[in-house]
Amino acid sequence: MGQGIDRLVHNRDPRIGGAFDLDKPLYTISVASEILETHPRTLMMYEDLGLIEPYRTATNRRRYSQRNVRKLQVIQQLTREKGVNLAGVKYILMLLESLKNGGVKPPDDL
Repeated sequence: MGQGIDRLVHNRDPRIGGAFDLDKPLYTISVASEILETHPRTLMMYEDLGLIEPYRTATNRRRYSQRNVRKLQVIQQLTREKGVNLAGVKYILMLLESLKNGGVKPPDDL
């Protein structure tokens, strides 16, 4: 596993020696869409469909956390690699959340 991936998986940033806050709203919509190599409008559509809920600033601007970006990567994997439509993605995300709440580990490929 690469150092960058390993750091993200273990939520640690070796430069600061502490835990990395996955929920800190860091990325604007343009930066998040660039990271994900998708159009900003796609992220807005995912939000409209209830697949993702970015943090909103006092001026109502979207900010995406690392956890949001990870969830968006799962959405991309399901749609692009697995051929799942967005209604199916919404259902799968709901099931994954139920598994997590029940203490069951989700599949490794998601």
